[in-house]
Amino acid sequence: MDPSAPAPAPSHAALARRLQGLNVYLVGMMGAGKSAVGRPLAAALGYRFLDADAALEQAAGRPIPTVFAEDGEEGFRQLETAVLDRIAGFHSLVVATGGGVVTRPVNWGHLHQGVVVWLDAPETLLLARLRADPTPRPLLNDPDPAGRLTTLLAARRPLYAQADLQVLQGESPPEAVALQVLEALPSILREQPSAPLRPAMLLDGAGQITQSLN
Repeated sequence: MDPSAPAPAPSHAALARRLQGLNVYLVGMMGAGKSAVGRPLAAALGYRFLDADAALEQAAGRPIPTVFAEDGEEGFRQLETAVLDRIAGFHSLVVATGGGVVTRPVNWGHLHQGVVVWLDAPETLLLARLRADPTPRPLLNDPDPAGRLTTLLAARRPLYAQADLQVLQGESPPEAVALQVLEALPSILREQPSAPLRPAMLLDGAGQITQSLN
């Protein structure tokens, strides 16, 4: 996807104005539905949607499993940071990030330039989604996928908790979860100050009352 491509007309225009072009970064474990939720969320805001993993594969010219196999996890994480740095140079994006993006402190410098939303879900739901997903998932190759997922979540939950907003989802479809995010976003955005009803009055150096130029 081209981040500079035109965005659709928003259904939540007032909220989009309050965001002032800030990117919305979706974080969470694999199976949390970041891509599925990100698309309707972006459409509602008039934003463009970007899958960071797809952008990484495009930059690498290789699928992610191949990057892991050839460059190791450290090589993958370095490339992930470089791609995130590039993404941060754009605005008005909803970005579905990789599940492990939160593990590198440097990435938070990019994420916190926008609004970070943690899509949380129960372990049982995450595992069921992963097993139903046709995309190859390395976690499922583990002798104990459920145990591996529990270990990963225990390590990552404190990191995901650094997000600006946590949205706990259940069996709802992606469009409903996107609506949850839209309804919760105003709670973390600052209200824009209202213009004064009349000009403020100031005293000048001679003690005379003058109107503020603001």
